[in-house]
Amino acid sequence: MAAVDVSYRIEGQGPALYLVHGIGSRKTTWDELIEGLKDDFTCVSHDLRGHGDSPIPPTPYSLDDLVDDLEALRQKLGHDKIHIAGHSLGGMIGPAYALAYPEHTLSVALLSTAAGRTDDDLARLRAVGEAMENDGIVETLATFVARWFTDDFVEAHPEVIAARLQQVKDTPADVFLSVFWIYATTEMAPWLCKLNCPCLVLTGELDGGCNPRLNRFIHDQLPDSRLLILEGLKHSLMIEASDRVLPHLREFLLEQI
Repeated sequence: MAAVDVSYRIEGQGPALYLVHGIGSRKTTWDELIEGLKDDFTCVSHDLRGHGDSPIPPTPYSLDDLVDDLEALRQKLGHDKIHIAGHSLGGMIGPAYALAYPEHTLSVALLSTAAGRTDDDLARLRAVGEAMENDGIVETLATFVARWFTDDFVEAHPEVIAARLQQVKDTPADVFLSVFWIYATTEMAPWLCKLNCPCLVLTGELDGGCNPRLNRFIHDQLPDSRLLILEGLKHSLMIEASDRVLPHLREFLLEQI
């Protein structure tokens, strides 16, 4: 499938930092982090194909398709070398891009992502995917809220939860399912050892699907990485606690300049 001319935004100045969101999300998920990074980096955020303001080509999509879209955007904007930070599925797109285009990759931040899943992990993911296929995505949203946010945050910020769920509802069902299955079936273990750039591996202590065990595995496989586990947080780190993610991400990126 040909690369898609995705919708994007550019803010800031300095080395190029491409920010890649996850399933059913949008480029706006990076807004608060961009505020703390744009003085030192040219921050490029985009909507994945099928999401937000980007075109919606026919499904199914593959991880290679999403990597191709990122490369097409890099070429369009004319950045020779880029830093990449990706969340969840985006944390798989970034490393896959670095594997395919090492000559253009300066560093990768893998936020709330997964590798080294066990058979039990895979079975739980299949169950979630099959429930969405059989019962509908909207009917499973309560499950996602519990996975993404802590109870205290849900209680204190109902408007933020509602906005995040609206993004999911506004994502075409076939697109959401297609990218979910990319996330659920991608295993980075065979090739993480081939990445030759510095990496940051960061997740929440209470993230069920992208838990510390899986992130320790990622860290152990990467030749050059730093591991950080943020206490008391679940999956949606940038929404719930951008103020805690920012110092670690900024420090890591500044060290690469």
